[in-house]
Formats: sequence, C-alpha cells, structure tokens
Amino acid sequence: KAYSLFEKDVEYVVENGKVLIVDEFTGRTMYGRRFSDGLHQALEAKENVKIEGETQTLATITLQNYFRLYDKLAGMTGTAETEAKEFWDIYKLDVVVIPTNKPVRRVDAEDMIYRTLREKYNAVIEEIEHLHKLGRPVLVGTVSVEVSETLSRMLKRRRIPHSVLNAKYHKQESEIISQAGQPGSVTIATNMAGRGTDIKLGKGVRGEGTDGFGEDGTPFGLQIIGTSRHEARRIDRQLRGRSGRQGDPGFSRFYLSLEDELMRLFGSDRLIKVMDRLGAEDGEVITHSMVTKAIEKAQKRVEEQNYSIRKHLLEYDDVMNKQRDGIYTRRRKALMGQTTREDLVAMLEDFLDVQFTTFIDSKKSDDEWDLEGLSDVV
Repeated sequence: KAYSLFEKDVEYVVENGKVLIVDEFTGRTMYGRRFSDGLHQALEAKENVKIEGETQTLATITLQNYFRLYDKLAGMTGTAETEAKEFWDIYKLDVVVIPTNKPVRRVDAEDMIYRTLREKYNAVIEEIEHLHKLGRPVLVGTVSVEVSETLSRMLKRRRIPHSVLNAKYHKQESEIISQAGQPGSVTIATNMAGRGTDIKLGKGVRGEGTDGFGEDGTPFGLQIIGTSRHEARRIDRQLRGRSGRQGDPGFSRFYLSLEDELMRLFGSDRLIKVMDRLGAEDGEVITHSMVTKAIEKAQKRVEEQNYSIRKHLLEYDDVMNKQRDGIYTRRRKALMGQTTREDLVAMLEDFLDVQFTTFIDSKKSDDEWDLEGLSDVV
C-alpha cells in the first residue's frame, strides 16, 4: 500500500528526516498526525528515514459527533453553499448566503481542455508568460506539491521569476502572499494559498480609470490559473475567490487535460473519440460551456459519493457514541462525585440480576437450579 498507493509530494512530504502527511484539501502539512496500522512506518522505510514507534490511540470520535457535543454550533465560510444538504442532514444547520458587500467584477472564463498533461502544462506556461509581460499578477493553483514543482521547473527554463508556496515552503507563506499581488508577480501554490486572507493588489494592477480591461481585452486584477479541477467544487471556488475581492477586477480559468483524475472519472474516453472525429491536432483545445457544466456534474457525483461514505461512517460511530456517553458519564461521576457508593451498589445489583437470570430459571423447579455455579460466580 505504501509503495503503490501513497505518492511522495502528493499524499505526504519528507521534511527534516520525517514523513509528514499533506492535507489534500488545504495543501498544508499535518504536524503531529500519523497514519495508523503500520502504514506510517512503511512510508518511513520506503523513504529511508528513521522509523518511529507506533502511536497508541486512547480514544476516538468522529468530527461530526465531536461538534455535536457543543450546545450551540455556527460557522462562516465563503464556500458552504455546495455542502448545504450535508450541514442540514448532520447538524440541522441552515446555510444562508449573504450577498457580497460590493459587486463581483471577476471574470470566470470557461475551462480549457487538452488531450494530454504535457499539452496542458505547455498552455499554462504560455498563458503565464503572456500575463507576466502585461504586468498582471498571476496565481497558479495546483492540487499537489509535485505539480507545483513541475511548473516551477518549466518557468525556470523560460527565465520567468516566480515564487512557490506549498507544504515544503509553508514557512514563507506570509512573505510570498504579501508579494502575490504586485505587478508581474507569478506565484505557484497548492490549495493552501492565502486561505482566508486578501491578496493586496499593487499599484496599477486594479486598472484605475478604466472599465477593468486592458487594450487587448485582458482583465486587470489578480489572474487565477487552475491547473486541474478538484473533486470538491468548494476547493475550486476557494481558488477563484482569491481574485476579485472587495470589488476589485480579476480573472480565473481552469486548464484541464483528459489525463486528469477527475476527467477519467467523468469519462474522458468519450471526449477523446469526439476530438478524433473532429480531427483535433496536437495541442488543440476544447472550450465550451456544455463541457464545463458536465465537469461540474462529475464533481457533484464525486461529492455525493464522498458524503455517502462520511454518512455511513457516522452511522457506525453513532452506535459507539452511545457507549462512549455511558462510559464517560460514569468516569466523570467517579472522578468528580462526592461518593461512589450508590454507583457501586447499582453496578452490583446489575451484576447479580444477570447472574441470577443465568443460573436460576423461574420456569424450572428449584431442584434444577444451578446453585453451585451461582455460588462459584458470586
């Protein structure tokens, strides 16, 4: 499993001789977290670093049941709308969409779809170079450390100055984000990029005194380039949402290939046949609102599947939760109560009830009762 299913710089990174888990949704390293059942040790052996001992789990609880322990529950995020059904089903929480303070001026363009990863990455680099020459700040979103480093190498060959923000360079996050809105800056980032913060635009980037577009029709503001769609729509929305904040102009577009993971789930073989019939040449792009909508439907199907898995996990944990409640209630009484006499008497009565039922059958005569067995147990 460690050798075949877990990929370095995707599911985990190696830092200072340690294997660190990478959160697939945020792109951040999860310090203090380790895989269980010997998997983490297998990854350490695979990467030839010191093999740490297995951690002991003393207690477990799902996040859903943990949040339910609170009397009052609320939250605020810019991407909850797609998860409204789950919030209601699990927590009985309504999702209310509050209109933006200022109109959104960001232009969200249709997806650009290529046949291969190579063609897609070449198109991304060409677009970055074009925008860099125009003096537009560019934020490139990737789903893994590996992809961010691949694009970084390609930009170095073009001699385009840029910054990389991923799980390996997270310590420089605040410094990188502070420069990400400057004219001509290029930032390559995993999903962690400036989450929850405004990327401040530099002088002239907003296109003051214009209608928000340059002479060639390119929008002013921060330019977002997504290198693939995530299986969760909210992650894509978070990336788009880095641009066009507080009424600023901006632009976003996703570049996809038929070799992307989500596209394979969506059924890229059908699109390949369409491209072949149309006589599509190497590097030719597909862009159509119908295809974009079909991809969003594929994302929705994956989200529903993941929700179903979480829901079933919660149903199993609900059974465990009843046992947890009983045990922790008794534990608190034992630790915080004035006396344990009443609890001990109640436990003794329960024990005796079970034993009497086991060894003495009221439907049988007293000659058939197993008094000797009862005596041994009691």
